[in-house]
Amino acid sequence: MSRSVLVTGGNRGIGLAIARVFVEAGDKVAITYRSGEPPQELISLGVLAVRCDITDSEQVEQAYKEIEDKHGAVEVLVANAGITKDTLLMRMSEEDFASVVDTNLTGTFRVVKRANRGMLRAKKGRVVLISSVVGLLGAAGQANYAASKAALVGFARSLARELGSRNITFNVVAPGFVDTDMTKVLTDEQRAVIMQQVPLGRYAQPEEIASVVSFLASDNAAYITGAVIPVDGGLGMGH
Repeated sequence: MSRSVLVTGGNRGIGLAIARVFVEAGDKVAITYRSGEPPQELISLGVLAVRCDITDSEQVEQAYKEIEDKHGAVEVLVANAGITKDTLLMRMSEEDFASVVDTNLTGTFRVVKRANRGMLRAKKGRVVLISSVVGLLGAAGQANYAASKAALVGFARSLARELGSRNITFNVVAPGFVDTDMTKVLTDEQRAVIMQQVPLGRYAQPEEIASVVSFLASDNAAYITGAVIPVDGGLGMGH
């Protein structure tokens, strides 16, 4: 059956690949985006694109109302939207720290809490949070980003215990370095250093992250909750 799926930050990179895989499965897909214009490719496929800044509770509420009106209550939520503001700790302002946490962690709290309303009524639901290998390993210059992504693990596992009896699953996907616009800005030297640390010796493709998200939202993953799935080429082994 066609499900109502929401992917936050679904207009590019990993989020776009995730939106595509659900469309291909025949689901009713909505995405949120904060700036720019949504890809025409998605619009032509019938994806509902809703402008929404997840740091604003009122925008989150309005986005859900639009999605529910057109697609019904959200049954699968993929919380993917996130930002970076990388700099060393001594140069990091409180705004640099707080804004990353507000988007990546508190923003996820906002969209998950709102989705839960319909999931509780339906007594079923799938929530997948997109974290990062950096949240497990740490990275110099990314204390704010790593803290926000690590916190998603505790958040998901707490909710897995809280809402498991309602047939709502919460899982975390932790991508490694993925071939997206965010990593294309790295120099050849930086890319070479990263590749030396990845046992598989390459970047992930966004579609490889999307396929794991799709699995966690499928019937085949009905007995998986509170899991952290690394998709990182082996970079974070042991975490």
